[in-house]
Amino acid sequence: MEDSTSREKVLKKIRNALISKTAAPFPDIDTDKSVYNDLDDSLEINFAQEFNETGGMFIYCENKAELLDNLKYLTDQKKWDTLLAFDAGLTELLDKGEISYVSNREKIKSAEAGITYCEFLVARLGSIMVSSSQLSGRRMFVSPDVHIVIAYTSQLVSDLAEAFNKMRNKYESNVPSLITLITGPSRTADIEKTLVMGAHGPRELYLFLVEDQI
Repeated sequence: MEDSTSREKVLKKIRNALISKTAAPFPDIDTDKSVYNDLDDSLEINFAQEFNETGGMFIYCENKAELLDNLKYLTDQKKWDTLLAFDAGLTELLDKGEISYVSNREKIKSAEAGITYCEFLVARLGSIMVSSSQLSGRRMFVSPDVHIVIAYTSQLVSDLAEAFNKMRNKYESNVPSLITLITGPSRTADIEKTLVMGAHGPRELYLFLVEDQI
């Protein structure tokens, strides 16, 4: 009986509130204003700082020639036998730099490293936005132990809202079925509260940021 009475009291208050509407207690609040403070530094610096804090490895390149030099040095140092690349633009770039790669999708599970482009870089989060519309497909973001991403400064955005707006403008009515963020290498502490790297995806993540040529 007491529960029923309490319930009726609550419902009565709701009915009265719906009938007798009151003015908003804080009418001057700007609901369109961002909840974040302005970024202190440039998008490049903010992204690099946040990305490094997540465990990613950030490499800045002034141009494509420097990109190829850095890529060549990394692949030689790591001695990767199977660097996967599917995107035609990337394979052309790797050919130019005389960097060995394979494009056989059947090797995706055994590959040591994979290299892809991305959609956008979210500076505030240090996150990489990717989608299923990229030529590399969905599996390249999770299968190889090492994921290398090539991005350009024109792909930097301040926050998620800007990234999604640009995605809508880019794809219009044909929005990709998968849009996701990569924030550092894959990790989990679900197993006996011990940090495990590479549990659900790459254990190493490299981001090569190339300055757009003006």
